[in-house]
Amino acid sequence: MTNQPITLLEQAISEQGYDCALITDPKHVYYLTGFASNPHERFLGLLLVRGEEPTLIVPSLDEDAAAAASSVKKIATHQDTDNPYLILQKYLPQHIETMGVEKENLSIARYEELVQYANAKSYADAGPLLRKLRVRKAPHEVDRMKFAAQMIEEVLKRGLSHVKEGVTEIELVAEMEYQMKKLGASGPSFDTMVLSGPNTALPHGVPGTRKLQYGDLLMFDMGVYANGYASDITRTFAFGELSPELTNIYNTVLAANLKGIEAVKPGATLASVDLAARQVTIDAGYGERFLHRLGHGLGIDVHEYPSVHGANQELLTEGLTFTIEPGIYVPNLGGVRIEDEVLVTADGVKLLTSYPKELQILG
Repeated sequence: MTNQPITLLEQAISEQGYDCALITDPKHVYYLTGFASNPHERFLGLLLVRGEEPTLIVPSLDEDAAAAASSVKKIATHQDTDNPYLILQKYLPQHIETMGVEKENLSIARYEELVQYANAKSYADAGPLLRKLRVRKAPHEVDRMKFAAQMIEEVLKRGLSHVKEGVTEIELVAEMEYQMKKLGASGPSFDTMVLSGPNTALPHGVPGTRKLQYGDLLMFDMGVYANGYASDITRTFAFGELSPELTNIYNTVLAANLKGIEAVKPGATLASVDLAARQVTIDAGYGERFLHRLGHGLGIDVHEYPSVHGANQELLTEGLTFTIEPGIYVPNLGGVRIEDEVLVTADGVKLLTSYPKELQILG
């Protein structure tokens, strides 16, 4: 990973007039330095002080890993018996007017520690600066997202061989997550969702012990983390022949998915993309059963900026990545969702997902 994001963040901090900024979200530390870590309850922080070399503060047990992976070479460590804020204090400016922090990541307990040891006059939210950096994906980020998408599609392909009458939702979840690890994923990017029959009418249903029956819809919504980037895909299948209404719902969702993708281009609004897909469901009489936004940003987080909904008038720009996932959900009958990942290009859109979407009958 290049150090360009950290250089751009340092410039943004300077422009905002911050004396320093402390980055504590492990995913942002990875994004800025290349060092990936789950510190658990231990302190992890990237300190940026105007005009000085950045400092990466890590638990001592991570020192070697940080030295090997991080583009930041000034590394400070703390033992489990140390107060990490005293370590941090050594690298802070003596007088701090404004310190940038990630308000969404900073707990009240840690904020109180920071106030005690940093003694800044004010604290500003550096989150918007990071969001602005992250929204446009660099080519190497797109490559990693494409790899993660290909991995989850291979997981789905392998897992479908275990679909049979009587298999439970949770058994299919176990198989999918086994395949994720077997293929080298860091893990699922969110709780793997496998729903069948009437349970597919629950947009965020929890897989359970329901057994698959002929005539069911079968929905898979899942993703992986690979090389620090997330994938997220949904495909819905038929297990045996579907009723005419379920077939119509499937075809409507597929048409909405395709219309949404077709609407993606630089300069279009996020709202217009949502509306393009949603109008298909409205015209088919299912508008009220499309219960959620069209999609969400995707990258080092599985849900990140922007939110793709009908009130978001922000413009699409080249390098933006997000999902398009229309759905129709009818209580006591079933639901269909079809989700793809897209990249806004200079002149249109590129799909990062490629798994077939035409109705596939299993069993």
